[in-house]
Parts: sequence; structure tokens; C-alpha cells
Amino acid sequence: MNALVATNRNFKLAARLLGLDSKLEKSLLIPFREIKVECTIPKDDGSLASFVGFRVQHDNARGPMKGGIRYHPEVDPDEVNALAQLMTWKTAVANIPYGGAKGGIGCNPGELSISELERLTRVFTQKIHDLIGIHTDVPAPDMGTGPQTMAWILDEYSKFHGYSPAVVTGKPIDLGGSLGRDAATGRGVLFATEALLNEHGKTIFGQRFVIQGFGNVGSWAAKLIHESGGKIVAVSDITGAIKNNKGIDIPSLLNHAKEHKGVKGFHGADPIDPNSVLVEDCDILIPAALGGVINRENANDIKAKFIIEAANHPTDPEADEILTKKGVVILPDIYANSGGVTVSYFEWVQNIQGFMWDEEKVNKELKTYMTTGFKDVKEMCKTHNCDLRMGAFTLGVNRVARATVLRGWGA
Repeated sequence: MNALVATNRNFKLAARLLGLDSKLEKSLLIPFREIKVECTIPKDDGSLASFVGFRVQHDNARGPMKGGIRYHPEVDPDEVNALAQLMTWKTAVANIPYGGAKGGIGCNPGELSISELERLTRVFTQKIHDLIGIHTDVPAPDMGTGPQTMAWILDEYSKFHGYSPAVVTGKPIDLGGSLGRDAATGRGVLFATEALLNEHGKTIFGQRFVIQGFGNVGSWAAKLIHESGGKIVAVSDITGAIKNNKGIDIPSLLNHAKEHKGVKGFHGADPIDPNSVLVEDCDILIPAALGGVINRENANDIKAKFIIEAANHPTDPEADEILTKKGVVILPDIYANSGGVTVSYFEWVQNIQGFMWDEEKVNKELKTYMTTGFKDVKEMCKTHNCDLRMGAFTLGVNRVARATVLRGWGA
């Protein structure tokens, strides 16, 4: 099941639980605006190349729209629509004053030089500069983009509108980026896991973890969980998978992964089949890579008691049902990985105020937001007698629906 179908399904279930009017329900699903632009650039060899860039702006009832820009050869409009919608609910769950958006360019960044990527980013910004803005739509990095991409967008946008650091988040620190942003999603996963375990009378100390994905989110989550006394017994990434029942030495693995561009060949653990990592014996499973990895084929074999969704949409609805029947507690992506967008919000606030925070303040504020978010989700679970996923969806959808009606937009 693709991300759009699954997101729509969860939205409709939440709308039903909330008893939303059918007209309001329909208006909440329709994107505010879909933008598609042609970006033609001269390549380094003098030839011209054209790429399609786009932005889906889903909802702005609660504030400016917010969401990443990805550079990927298979940029799928359906998936981007789903992720833009998911951002609307996610920002509402986190209780930050944003709506949702998503965008990207259909290109293979690995095949373009730095100067070609810069030209492409600047042309894309020229095409959409009047449709994004500090109080309109605030882009951020995503797959295939990073702080440098945001710096180019900031510079190009500022040519039209004056210096505007708050127009993008995820910028380099030297241009108004926030301290703590790099670790934010992984740190949010740590705080979310702590909140869930506290609810069950447990702490991170001594729990056995498996982490699928060792990119930015997975590696930071691993580092912070390890520092909190959690035992990480298996890890995988695109290069391979490793396992050590006594616990992997995470600082050594981080050095190895940096040097060898992946976890493969790490001497402090045994290699295993990457497909088996999700079904390894553990207390807590953290999928931090791709969507749809937990499905009806492997759900019955999962041994974890808790699943923390650090990736977007890692669990198919069919797997959700199987795992719920088994008594597995799933902390949904819409809450669990919201640390990144929360610290993006802090970056935006710092830029607007022209007053930067130290890292301790960023992390302290993030913990407050993640802890409060979990309590709010649990409250909705009690009200509607539902699981954590529906608790989070009803919380997000309810906040957006209320803002929509209060603004007089309820059709």
C-alpha cells in the first residue's frame, strides 16, 4: 500500500472517530496548492538540461506551510502529496504553528556537479520565490538535499525579498541555522521512546534495541540510546547488517561507518542478512530507513514488544493489524519522528527574533515538546478508546479542523 493510500486511510479513520462533517473532511484532504515548474540549466559541458520541480502546499490553517525539498530521480507526485499531508498532521501533533508542504526536483543529485546543483537550485527558487516565504511556506532539506542547498535557496530568495534567513530551515550554522538541528530527529526519537517506556514503568537502561537504518536519524538515535544505557544488539544500513547479542560498541561503529561509508565490515559484530534485522530478538525495534518495510510478510515474525517509527510510514496497515493483535505497541511516525520539524520551528523562531539559542536550550525545549506531545496523544487515546496511531491522527486532525472552522473556512 503506497504512502498516499495509507495516509488517506488513517485520516478518514480519524475523521470518523472525531465525527467530522463530510464537507469539512473533504476540504481538509484537498491540497491548498500544487506547483509544477520546468527548470532548465546549462550543464558544465555547455549543453542544456531540463528538470521538473514541484511543491505541494497542503494546508495553512494553523500557520505557514512547512516541509522538505528532495532531489531524487523518482520523485513521485502521489508520495509527495502524502508527505505534504502527513506534515500537516505532524506539525499539529507537535503543536507548532505550521501546516504541511513537500516538494522536490526529479533529478539524480549524484550525477550532477556542485555547480550544476547550485544552478538547478537557484533556477527552482526563481520559479517559486513568490509562492514561498517566511509567513507562507518554509522549505527544509530532505532526501538528496542539505544545508548547502538551503543556503543557495536563502541567497536566491533574498535577491528578490531582502535578506530573509527564516525562509528556510536546516541551514548552515553560519547563516542562521540552529544548534542541535543535526541531531534533532534522533534526539526526538530518544525522548519519544523515554516517554513511551515511562508509561510502561520502564526506562531505556538495559533495554535491547534493533535499529534499521544508520543514516542521520538512526545513527543519532543509536548514539543517544547507547549513552542512556540502552543495549543496541543489531543495526543495518544500505551496505549490510550486523549483530552482537552483548551489545554493539556504538562509538566505534560510528567511527567505522564514517570511515567506510556504512556498517559493513565492522569487527565488533557478526554480519547477518539485512532482511532479517527487523525480526531479530529485541525489546524495541526502531525502523529508521524506508517506508513500508514492516508488512504482512514479516509482521508475524517480529519479536519486539515496542516499535518506534523513526522513518516515515515504515508500517503497512495490514502489518499494523497483525502487530496490534500480538500486543506490540507501535509509536507512530507522525509523533515519533517529529523532533526534526520541532527544531526547524525553533530555528525559524530564532531567525525571526534575530536571537540565537545555545544547544542546551534547544534540547531542553525539544524534550518539553516531545513529552507534552506524548501526553496529548495518550489523552486522545483515552477519549476515543484507540491505539497510539489513531490517538496521534485524531489529535492532529482535530487541531487542524478546529483552526479551519475558527477561521471561517469550514465549507
